[in-house]
Amino acid sequence: MYLTEAQARARAGVAEDEPAHVLAFALALDSALSALTDRFDIFLSHSVRDASLVMGVKRILEEAGKTVYVDWISDPNLDRNAVTGATAERLRHRMRKCDACFYLFSRHSRRSRWMPWELGFFDGHNGNVAILPLIPPTGELDFTGEEYLEIYPKIDFANLSGSPSIFVNQVRRTEMGSYKSYDEWRRGADKLRPTT
Repeated sequence: MYLTEAQARARAGVAEDEPAHVLAFALALDSALSALTDRFDIFLSHSVRDASLVMGVKRILEEAGKTVYVDWISDPNLDRNAVTGATAERLRHRMRKCDACFYLFSRHSRRSRWMPWELGFFDGHNGNVAILPLIPPTGELDFTGEEYLEIYPKIDFANLSGSPSIFVNQVRRTEMGSYKSYDEWRRGADKLRPTT
């Protein structure tokens, strides 16, 4: 089952119109926990306009046992109002410390100028890219204008033993297909990675 905006928002514990101080408190808590690691399982590529949803997705992925890098949480000193080449270099350094990229496809992702760059970096770096669709209230998943996203596997969730489990839909389209657990998918990707 693909993740919905409502599920992500519920897990974040903040409403869409929640006051900024509630999100700031949740952010401070996640930032403190994130500072304890330098390596991550997943680089979560996202639109900053989805901040409250990103918090929920990050928590769901962590409940599934994965460490998740989100730039404004793990590196709160990065100033989005003063982006420079050093910002891009910092992100590139962080991406090299992550095993996979989950591209959070949402209503706002089309407007992001950074997300295609992050996806391209990972595709060239290790090929471990999957699309994590976030289904809007309309229930529609539409890649019009971004058809290139259809070539990547999609992330799906199941609730096993009371906690979420991550599955990768190997059919590289929007329909259901051949599933592997995240760990099986990663092991397979490691075998395909060129050796240097």
